[in-house]
This record gives sequence, structure tokens and C-alpha cells, in this order.
Amino acid sequence: MCDYSLHGIRNRLAEDGETLVIHRFYSGSKGLSSPEYLEPIEKSKSLRAIIRKMFGSPSRECAVCIPDGATVLLHGISPALQQARGLCATEPATFRQMSADPSTYRDALEFRNGAKVRLQELEEGQSVQVLALSPRLLLDTTERWTGVPGVFNDSLEHTQSERDPVLSSSRSNR
Repeated sequence: MCDYSLHGIRNRLAEDGETLVIHRFYSGSKGLSSPEYLEPIEKSKSLRAIIRKMFGSPSRECAVCIPDGATVLLHGISPALQQARGLCATEPATFRQMSADPSTYRDALEFRNGAKVRLQELEEGQSVQVLALSPRLLLDTTERWTGVPGVFNDSLEHTQSERDPVLSSSRSNR
């Protein structure tokens, strides 16, 4: 949900529809944060402000954690990563926790082509849109991300219809 390296940093759970950015925290590790936490604070030049900054004034940094299995949309994928992993500039992905080992970087994105990329490999400032925190929430929506806006993913729709008689009857009435 949040890499071990971010456990000493204030954190919270992401929200559906939220846009986050890749950020390098003071610990040196990359993770997700909301742009609102990264807006520059007006800097005071007073001696008191300088001392407060040096000796631990509270940081505005806040790591935003995403659960394993959440669906996201990654924007601004670098040309080098696109070429190396067979990706486009914007790609849907599933958030994954790659290891249970508490002392390794484990947060990653798994793309439709099977490529897995740890957050540590992504560029600072890249935008990540949270589409659904739960796979079930994604299935509950009427339009699924297929890579083409406005196009339905019939295999997901068909699978959901088989499990949900209400959905099945509503589709037959179209």
C-alpha cells in the first residue's frame, strides 16, 4: 500500500477519481502524493522561521497510499520507458505490491501487456489518476477503460452480466 520507506511520513488512503503525482520524499524514496501537499509554502526569512525549518517544522508532505489491485491511469510515461516496456504515453495499470518483504521497494504498476514497473523507476511529477480503489468498483461502472474513451470492454461486461442477474436483465432491455 505504501512502501516501507514511506512509513515515517504522514500518509492517507487515496480516493477514487483523485489525481496524484510521483514525488521524491525527504527520505529519498519515490511515492505518490497529492499536488495540494506539494504547493510551495510562502517562505519567511525571519530567524525564527529559519530555525523552525532547520529543527523540524512540520512537513506538509503526505504520502498517498493505494491498495493492491486498484486501477490507475498513468500519464506522461517517458519515451525511454515506453520503448523499454512497450507502453504508450498514457496507460491504464493495476497497482501491485510486488513483495511481502517489509524492507524492499514493493509498490509497482502492472500494465495490460504484463510489464511491471516499480514506482522508483517512474519520473518525478508524473500524473497518476486513481480510477478505482477496488476491482469490484471498476466492474460496477458502466464504462470500462479499454484504452479508447467511449469504448466498452465486452469481456468485462459479459463476465459481470453472468454474475449479476440485475445487470444481465438491464442489458437485455437496451
